[in-house]
Amino acid sequence: MKESKNENTKSKNRVRTFKGAGMRPQNTPQHGHRKNKWKILRWTVLLSINLLFFVSFFADIQILEGTLSGSRIFGFHQIDPFAALQIILASKLIMVNLIIGVVTICIVYLFFGGRSFCSWICPYHWLAEQGEKIHQYLKKKKIIRNHTFDTKIRYYFFVIFLGLAWLTGYTVFETINPVGIISRAIVYGPSLMLIWVAMLLVFEIVYSRRGWCRYFCPVGVSYQLIGMLSLFRVKWDKEKCSNCKRCQSVCMVPDVLNNTVNTGKSNYVDSSLCTRCGMCVDICDDEALGYGFKYLDKII
Repeated sequence: MKESKNENTKSKNRVRTFKGAGMRPQNTPQHGHRKNKWKILRWTVLLSINLLFFVSFFADIQILEGTLSGSRIFGFHQIDPFAALQIILASKLIMVNLIIGVVTICIVYLFFGGRSFCSWICPYHWLAEQGEKIHQYLKKKKIIRNHTFDTKIRYYFFVIFLGLAWLTGYTVFETINPVGIISRAIVYGPSLMLIWVAMLLVFEIVYSRRGWCRYFCPVGVSYQLIGMLSLFRVKWDKEKCSNCKRCQSVCMVPDVLNNTVNTGKSNYVDSSLCTRCGMCVDICDDEALGYGFKYLDKII
C-alpha cells in the first residue's frame, strides 16, 4: 500500500518531457539547486539601482544622479542610447556629454550583452513581471486568452520615433516611455503620466502577456544591437538536459532557446534578444543551463 502511494507521488512530481536535443532521459533535480537564485539577485540589483537614484537626489549625495534616461555615476556621464539618438536628431547637434554617456553604456554592454538592461535595470520590467503572474492566473482560469503580435513592431517603432525626433525637433517617445516616466517618478515624485504606465500594465494583464516588452518597446533595440558582440551568454549542456522545456515556458522571449534546447545547434543562447534574466537557469533543476563566456569557457 505504501509502495503504491509512493509511486503515485512520484508520478505526480514527475516532470513531463518533450522531443528535444537533450541527452538526459528524465528530469533529475540536482542537490542544492536554488530555483530563485538569479531572480532574487536580479530584483535586488534592479530595485537597488532605482532606489539609489532617489537617495542620491533626496540626500544630495551625488552618487547616481539623474534618471535612467540620462545620469551621472560618480561624475561619469551615462545616457540611454535611444534617448541620445533622439536628442541628436531633434537638436541637430552632437554634444560631447552625449557621446561620453553613450560610450560608457557601450563599454558596459559589451560585457553583459543582450537586453540585460530590460531585466536587470528597467523598473517597468519589474512591474510587468508582477502583472505577468496575474495574466497567467487569469489565463489558467480561462477568464482571458493571450494575444500575440509581430516581434518586428519594436524595430518599426525604433525607426518611427527617431524620424519623429528629426522632423519635430522634439523627443516624442520620451513623453510616453514608461522607463523614463517611472524613473522620473521615483526621483522627483509621481506625475499624471503614471496613468499611461498603468494602462500598459492593464493591457499586458488582460490582453497580451508582456506585450510592451515583447513586441513594442524600442528602448531594448539599441541595447540589443550594442550587446550583440558580447561573449557573456546563457550556456546549455545537452548531457544534462532532460527536454522538459520548462525554460521556454518561463522565458519572456522563448524563441531565443530554439537553437539550444530544441535543436541542439548551439551550446550557447546566441540571440541578442536574450535578456540574461536567469529565469531559465533558475527553473532548470537539471542544471543544464547556466551563464558562461562563449569561446572563453575552455580557456578560463
